[in-house]
Amino acid sequence: MFTSIFKQPMHKDTPLPFTLPEWIALAPFEVFLGMRIESTGEGKATLSMPFTASHCQGVGLMHGGAVVSLADTALAIAIKTVLPEGTHFATIEMSLKFHAQVRWGVVTAHATITDQTERDISGEVAIFTEEGIKAATFQALFRIKQNKKGNA
Repeated sequence: MFTSIFKQPMHKDTPLPFTLPEWIALAPFEVFLGMRIESTGEGKATLSMPFTASHCQGVGLMHGGAVVSLADTALAIAIKTVLPEGTHFATIEMSLKFHAQVRWGVVTAHATITDQTERDISGEVAIFTEEGIKAATFQALFRIKQNKKGNA
């Protein structure tokens, strides 16, 4: 899915060249990285991503950007489990602390919402190596788009 559009340029004011198959689904970037949704629940999500050569930084470890992408996506999927379909929200703050290197295998992200107000949702994600070693801890704050009067 989406592979036919991976190299398609995005231009100003043009419609998206894709639609998500359902509310809780992966977008093209996440599919490109090889992510999979393993499970979802009320305010929780578990995603996995295989470590491939395309995820390597210069000395062969998993690039931090790949780890952040997995964590951010896992938390976004957890948030989708508690919001009405079609709600717009975005990451406005994030931090990641590395505990161990990722050298091989499948990496798993366990995301949990930790706090929710009318417009903000925060959560944390624990990233584990295939060996079960905690590789990173991610925290983020998401903001729900405020509907303007008369707009959806």
